[in-house]
Amino acid sequence: MIFLKLIRYKNLLMLAFMQVLFRYAFLKQQNIPLALSDLQYGLLVLSTVLLAAAGYVINNIYDVATDTINKPNDVVIGKGISETLAYNIYIGLNITGVAIGFYLSNVILRPGFATIFILIASMLYFYSTTLKQIMIVGNIVVALTLALSVIIIGVFDIFPATNSENQAQMASLFSILMDYALFAFMINFIREIVKDIEDVNGDYNQGMNTLPIAIGVSRTAKIALGFAIIPFILCLLYINTYFLKNNLIFVTLYAFAFVLAPLLYFIVKIFDAKTPKEFHHLSTVLKMILFFGILSILVITLNIRYNA
Repeated sequence: MIFLKLIRYKNLLMLAFMQVLFRYAFLKQQNIPLALSDLQYGLLVLSTVLLAAAGYVINNIYDVATDTINKPNDVVIGKGISETLAYNIYIGLNITGVAIGFYLSNVILRPGFATIFILIASMLYFYSTTLKQIMIVGNIVVALTLALSVIIIGVFDIFPATNSENQAQMASLFSILMDYALFAFMINFIREIVKDIEDVNGDYNQGMNTLPIAIGVSRTAKIALGFAIIPFILCLLYINTYFLKNNLIFVTLYAFAFVLAPLLYFIVKIFDAKTPKEFHHLSTVLKMILFFGILSILVITLNIRYNA
């Protein structure tokens, strides 16, 4: 149980669910060739999950002091798992994840793609050790890592199977994955800012330079509000351009109910949020927006099939 807490298994399950959803609820329904077999795709998901788990472990190691203040119940290192054992787990997870990445890169005859896995592992390490202490930069890195977990699906499953005959269709599908990657990036970036506000006391005591420490909680909340307006407007435009004009009424209703409405709720509530409890609630709201936003790919597929 302590180990599961160390790797934050709920977040890993959501990551794996997202990648499985994109392949089997979307790509597999398009009648296109895919580069990876089911087993190989399972290894891609496993590799991504292992690297993400390693990121959580190293983050927990370096966050013991701040978590003792911000989230004392979540502290794992020193309570059943020693720092040495945690480091060994971190190294093992990374080696396994990168090794699987090397194997898959050779399977699709693109050995250079293995650098993507090394890049992800490196980004998560430098985030925990250095970048998270730099205002905004750490938030961008975490959000970018999640976006990469969507993009990597297209890189390994679509791109190698693309030829002159299916290039237009494959490019269109890859573009849809990029749209979802951008959505994931924006929502997770805002969530990281909100989490910085929630953890401001512990971060301040550790000498970190997050946005709320630099400019204050109130101003940072207003900035998060401003950033939240961007995906709200983009989602409205996306719904109008791709859903309404294609008569995807059910998808439109879903998007309004489970993405736009909660996003509008977030925008309204963060305007006067003040306590860590309120910001924690808003962070959870963003997590649900991200989940239901990703789940919309299944709703779109079902709606198209039903209309057809």
